[in-house]
Amino acid sequence: MGYNWQWYRIPQYLYRLTDDGFEWGEIAVGLVKTLQLSSIAFLLALVLGLLVALLRLSGLVVGTGVAIVFLEIIRNTPLLVLLYLFYYVLGPVFGFNRYVASILCLGVFHAALISEIFRAGINAVAQGQWEAAKSIGMSTGQAYRYIVLPQSVRFMLPPMTGEVVHMVKSSAIVSVIAVAELTTIGRNIISDTYMSFEIWFTIAAVYMVVTLILSAGVSMVEKRYSTNS
Repeated sequence: MGYNWQWYRIPQYLYRLTDDGFEWGEIAVGLVKTLQLSSIAFLLALVLGLLVALLRLSGLVVGTGVAIVFLEIIRNTPLLVLLYLFYYVLGPVFGFNRYVASILCLGVFHAALISEIFRAGINAVAQGQWEAAKSIGMSTGQAYRYIVLPQSVRFMLPPMTGEVVHMVKSSAIVSVIAVAELTTIGRNIISDTYMSFEIWFTIAAVYMVVTLILSAGVSMVEKRYSTNS
């Protein structure tokens, strides 16, 4: 097709050596921003996911109903549509900027997935543990804190670490509202250089390296916390 490949220009977007010394390039900076965004959203998803799981397991009609409605709405709404709702609908109402809207969207979306991991892990703890906690006078909150949740970690940790990989990949969607992260920075570089193929191949490679590293960590966690051991 006569395309003029310019791979020799790619390293400058990863790092560069200037008169002031070593500097990270735009793609490396974008990766850091992606990891920061994903980390904050994942922490929010953990808190919301645990809350939803506890509501669903509470045995209270209202609590269970709220949890089920939340799960059904979030799981049946595409992530892109959810992002538009947070930014274009809720953003003007509550004063969210695009970065906050992105974190809330990713956190809420993954909270629905993480809540099921929490619920499965809690249900995997033997019923006898509950009975033992009640027999020594523990409240439900104390039983969760000291008995159930610590034991459920080995069931939850492998799929939970898998959600970290999913979060990093999902974060690319926030580029549609121009949040400064890896994909957005890649689009900006392309608009300046017209090196579409080189930049997108490089961005894809960066995502692949990150997810492969995280996936290797997931595999190690799964082996260590295997429920069959």
